[in-house]
Amino acid sequence: MSASEFFFSLNALDKGIRRELGDEITAHIFPAEQSMASVVHIAPNAKGTVHSHPQEQWSILIEGSAIRIHDGEEIAVTKGDFWVAPGNSEHGIIGGPDGAVIIDIFAPARPEYTKAGKGFASHS
Repeated sequence: MSASEFFFSLNALDKGIRRELGDEITAHIFPAEQSMASVVHIAPNAKGTVHSHPQEQWSILIEGSAIRIHDGEEIAVTKGDFWVAPGNSEHGIIGGPDGAVIIDIFAPARPEYTKAGKGFASHS
């Protein structure tokens, strides 16, 4: 296995596993053995389903703005903000007026995200 197989680009997301998380919310997922990264594109004002999962999830907003829903509280986030959702915490997202791009890191990896599909695969 070449070391180059472990390098990815935000400009070549087609190397990832595509998943439709909701109306106008798409993800490209890059699984590893112990964790995974997901690049999520959220259309303006698109609303993600509030959900939970046992994996810890770090998120970094790299473009746009959004409203992060975390255990029932709505928190405005903008480019450069990052946060963590502990395992089993209820969370969701609403895209800002210009939409948003978020990188999510899951640990451990989410087995249901290792293949293309639809939905957040919620456990709640």
